[in-house]
Amino acid sequence: MLRSSIIFLAAAVISTATFAGDSSSVATMKVDLHEVIRSGTVAPVNGLSAAGQPNEAALAVFAREGYTTVIDLRTKGEDRGMDEAAVVAGLGMEYVVLPIGRDGITFENAKTLDEFIEAADGPVLLHCGSSNRVGALLALSKSLAGIDDDAALQYGQEGGLTSLEDQVKRVLGTQGVIHEH
Repeated sequence: MLRSSIIFLAAAVISTATFAGDSSSVATMKVDLHEVIRSGTVAPVNGLSAAGQPNEAALAVFAREGYTTVIDLRTKGEDRGMDEAAVVAGLGMEYVVLPIGRDGITFENAKTLDEFIEAADGPVLLHCGSSNRVGALLALSKSLAGIDDDAALQYGQEGGLTSLEDQVKRVLGTQGVIHEH
């Protein structure tokens, strides 16, 4: 009896330690740009980092950390506070613009974004003003990849999806209540 209690207790401790290790080692796709600048480091999650509008200092960190591509989802009229294309090119990275407004949260744009990400030669910084549009398109991208809607929405939230969640749900709903793949 004592032996089986000890085995049970050991299994519980190992299970808890494994769970705690998993949760503490989960990296977030959306990065805090102030922390990126402060620490001078950033690491992609599966080759991707999501963010709001970076400044020159943040872009320099991404370049030093080996990022090869910056994909900007902001529309032409949105102020970036700099000539982002020139700054990114000067840092040796490729600058890709996919202007997405509120009406641009579509499966077609998610597919285009996937193509840009896949064409990149290394880690990608994907940004808009706050990362909300980033998360929206990432959720649709996961749905296109066959992930169920709840998991796709969660992935989008990890990429910054907030106030556009209802819009994403409407787009997902165009394929049925539960997106069929």
